[in-house]
Amino acid sequence: MSHNDGAAYSSAAYNSTIGIQAEVVHDSTINFVHPDASPQEKYRVGVQLLEDGVPSRAREMITDAIAHGHDGTKVRFHWVLAMLSARTHHDLSTEEVQRLRYASRLVQNYAEDEWKEALRVTFDLLAVLSTAGSETGPVLKQLQDLPRRQHDAILRHLDLMLTGGLKDDLWAETLGQARVERFGNNRGQRVWAYFAPAPIGARAVRPRPSTAAAAKAALPVRVVLFAISSALLWTLALISDPTQAIVELPVALGAGLTAARFGVRWRGQVRRPGLTAEAPAPRDPAFAEEGFTKRVRHSFDHYFSVRRPHGFTSDAWLAHTVQIRSSLAAEIADLYRESRISVERVDWLIRYLAEDARNRYNNGTLLDQQHQDQASGRTKALTVAALGVLGVTALAAFATAVTGATQPRPLWAFLAVLGAAWSGHATASRWLEVRREEHRLDRENQEYLEQLTARQVAHQRWQSFLDETRPSELEMETWLTCDKTSFVDEALRHHRLTWRDLITHTILVAPAPSYKRGRVRGGPWRYSHYVFRLFLFTQDGIREISSEFNFSDATRRNEQRNNYRFDALTSVQVTENADVGYDLELVLTNGPARKIRVKDADAHQLAPTENSQEISEINLSAAGSTHTFRLLEGIAADGKSWIERHGPDNLAPFQIAG
Repeated sequence: MSHNDGAAYSSAAYNSTIGIQAEVVHDSTINFVHPDASPQEKYRVGVQLLEDGVPSRAREMITDAIAHGHDGTKVRFHWVLAMLSARTHHDLSTEEVQRLRYASRLVQNYAEDEWKEALRVTFDLLAVLSTAGSETGPVLKQLQDLPRRQHDAILRHLDLMLTGGLKDDLWAETLGQARVERFGNNRGQRVWAYFAPAPIGARAVRPRPSTAAAAKAALPVRVVLFAISSALLWTLALISDPTQAIVELPVALGAGLTAARFGVRWRGQVRRPGLTAEAPAPRDPAFAEEGFTKRVRHSFDHYFSVRRPHGFTSDAWLAHTVQIRSSLAAEIADLYRESRISVERVDWLIRYLAEDARNRYNNGTLLDQQHQDQASGRTKALTVAALGVLGVTALAAFATAVTGATQPRPLWAFLAVLGAAWSGHATASRWLEVRREEHRLDRENQEYLEQLTARQVAHQRWQSFLDETRPSELEMETWLTCDKTSFVDEALRHHRLTWRDLITHTILVAPAPSYKRGRVRGGPWRYSHYVFRLFLFTQDGIREISSEFNFSDATRRNEQRNNYRFDALTSVQVTENADVGYDLELVLTNGPARKIRVKDADAHQLAPTENSQEISEINLSAAGSTHTFRLLEGIAADGKSWIERHGPDNLAPFQIAG
């Protein structure tokens, strides 16, 4: 399986690669806390991080809150859960065990409340685990009697701690709860929104700059010349024949005003390309097959084919709107090309424009410019007719001025007509250009504001829909936990194993091929497609089961199973590359080296305020990598003797309470 990033990955076939389709980072302050924040605020953020599946950071936050005086049964309960979440007793350092022992001794000093009872039950569970042959019934009864939120929190965060017979007794309940919550809160209809890219802001084509300034500057001289020439002509006409001149003068004035009025309408109807079927925006050959422009055109084709009026087939509607789509696609590509964004971020606007075209067709205004063009035909006819009357009247005035006149009056009349014709044409052209630009600018400003406002409303509507639909971090983590629980149950049933048969287990969560990924700032990456890799450690060896998961609907495929002895695992190597990510390499005595992609590089996606090393640790912890690496490296180094030192009969050093 080949994709573009060249990373090594082990899934359906070894050495396949991962193709990243999309990445999105949600702006959220939920996982951020100022260094000078109060202990109460640090504790609140720590609890949120714990619920969101980032126990390593939660430990830091809650420990800091306790160190600054914020303590109590509730705080200690969440601190203990953060210390134990996603870890086994092998993962705890000697110092951490000592701190847990100290916390267990503090329980008796707290006032009685539900949190103190939950804290006591947690330590009682640890005591049962570390004491061979302990009776589990009483502590399980205490666990069942806890309020639901404390009960569920203990089961979730002590998942790796609880083993053997105790885990067997709790497994049916854990599995039943996972089945209830796995598809809760409308998961199948909401997961997509978590990976949806943030829509880019609304834009519209701005009005072209006005060219009226130059025309205005040249207008006064021509107006003065036209006024002088016209006055001279009519004066000469009045001298020759006052009666005839008095008739010709109002006719000329009326024709001139009519020509000016309709001429402004005519010339003012020059427009920029828009949503019409006759005037598509010219396609720049240099960008005809350019990547972003091509994807924009494909997106327009897609949304126009699905957002079509009733009675149209997809092909018919695409044929009917081919030039409209071409015009709009050129506009959108030009507006957003310099932003260097993916077309997915502008899909909301393309979808809106497709819906707008459909709605305009339904209400009969899609091709309303055609009706304006028909109206402009009448305007042109009236303008030409008025100009014709004006010309005939001017010639009649010239004839009146020269009739029966002696020299030099005919010469002056000829010069007056010539000057009036030239200056009149020049004056009319400049004046029409000024009025046309003023009208055009007013119209385009109005269109721009209307378009921008409508698109801003559509953008806000889509953004609000995404915000309402997007799952929370807690929901994403809950669904992922339920998927892992279901996967573990199927593996146990396939191999006919119970929890009593296991020494320990670990599950590694990694990105699958062709994924989309997203996260909140300060949180772990979450993927649209995962690979779950479960390692079951028994007395006889290791059972490894892997499968690809589609996170949207929890379907899986490409399952693989491997079984090998402890001494068959000869080498475990973790490779970190800042430009690629983390790879885990397993070397067995009876097969080739297997590279497993654990985490992709993410430095280019971090905000300036985020620490790349810290985020990397968060992602590795959330994926179960830290625990898995420790187990596999220990087995590769010790082989069969690893069981003797880490089996269920060797928990005495872990004794915390008793």
